Amino acid sequence: MNYRENKFQKTLLLVLIFAFNVLAQQQQKKQILFLGNSITAGLGVKIEQAYPALIQNKIDSLDLHFQVINAGLSGETTSGGLRRVDWMLQNPVDIFFLALGANDGLRGIPLKLSKKNLRDIIAKVRKKNPQVQIILAGMQIPPNMGADYTSQFKQMFIDLAGSEKTILLDFLLEGVGGNPDLNQGDGIHPNVAGHKIIAENVWKTLRPLLK
Repeated sequence: MNYRENKFQKTLLLVLIFAFNVLAQQQQKKQILFLGNSITAGLGVKIEQAYPALIQNKIDSLDLHFQVINAGLSGETTSGGLRRVDWMLQNPVDIFFLALGANDGLRGIPLKLSKKNLRDIIAKVRKKNPQVQIILAGMQIPPNMGADYTSQFKQMFIDLAGSEKTILLDFLLEGVGGNPDLNQGDGIHPNVAGHKIIAENVWKTLRPLLK
């Protein structure tokens, strides 16, 4: 073996070791799955401006070994989330952020069905990983469906968090919902500034879990 061949093999070995180390670090990262609707998906803003991506930025800035998976889908209901969750759980999930239900409320879907769907989603996630930490994002809707439905809708998330022993984020859109300066023209979907506030809301609840 001549000098050039020996040098080439050493260089190749170093490259392979580096690639292996990068892969190993990626595999060691714990997974945070965000299952949500168009708000989570970042409708109307760039994907890197949506709150899950902003959460990843915060994680990376602290050199924490967690990887955010954004499973937001525009128009998603709790029924759709229940159909999708098995596929999303093919990879291990360490922290599960459940942000569904708003579209159910806006469509007037019976609360009994929404509540069952959310409970079944939580059960599937726990069956896959009994040690998973689950955050349930509270939702609120305008009073279009009547005062009783609106009040019971809000209470549904509080009751579910208690009965299913999840962590509750009181209201995902706290400080954003209803504020025209923080939403797009439709008055529903947050703009870039709105997503930054949502990320702060989520971070306050999520940060203590990132150990």
